[in-house]
Amino acid sequence: MNWILLVIAGLFEVGFATCLGKAKETSGITSTLWMVGFFIALSISMTLLYKASQTLPIGTAYAVWTGIGAVGTVLVGIFVFKEPATFWRLFFLFTLISSIIGLKFVSAH
Repeated sequence: MNWILLVIAGLFEVGFATCLGKAKETSGITSTLWMVGFFIALSISMTLLYKASQTLPIGTAYAVWTGIGAVGTVLVGIFVFKEPATFWRLFFLFTLISSIIGLKFVSAH
């Protein structure tokens, strides 16, 4: 169950990073609404990370959380913000995903 919470926390990390990107692109009330979304997603993400780290090793939980957030944010950057999808960028994204999966398999919990 805590692994599921950790994955959801990582997805909310992607959400708050996406909200930051959208807030940067907009102005006025729209930017403010994106910032509200940022704070909501941040709060949920941190709460779920805290809950997951109650039973998972903190080093593993934090690494997986940031890894999910990094991978998801890069993918959002590519698909939403039209950032380049170069070979090396995708290669290192794949190695990051492999590392996250590896940490899951070698964790005691």
